[in-house]
Amino acid sequence: MPTSNPFPIRLKEARKRAGISQKELGIALGMDESSASSRMNHYEKGRHMPDIQTIRQMADELGVPMAYFFCDSDEFAEIVRLIDKMNDDQVKQLLASLKDEDN
Repeated sequence: MPTSNPFPIRLKEARKRAGISQKELGIALGMDESSASSRMNHYEKGRHMPDIQTIRQMADELGVPMAYFFCDSDEFAEIVRLIDKMNDDQVKQLLASLKDEDN
């Protein structure tokens, strides 16, 4: 079981997937332009951890669910990200399918 915090890795992955710089993300979150890049770099390096409201804003800005940031494995993170893109009927079908396989 991984001992390190997955948040910095997931944040960097989501930001790169969104195609924006650290500075652009920081500014979008309301950070001062002069410190936005530095603050985001600290989050991506794991030196600091943002508060829950900032994480929520990051998730919204990057188009990922909050849970994505805390997945230990790359596979689970991708599953969480893809499920978040599904509509309600698709999620219900997936859930029913998984429950059937569990029996």
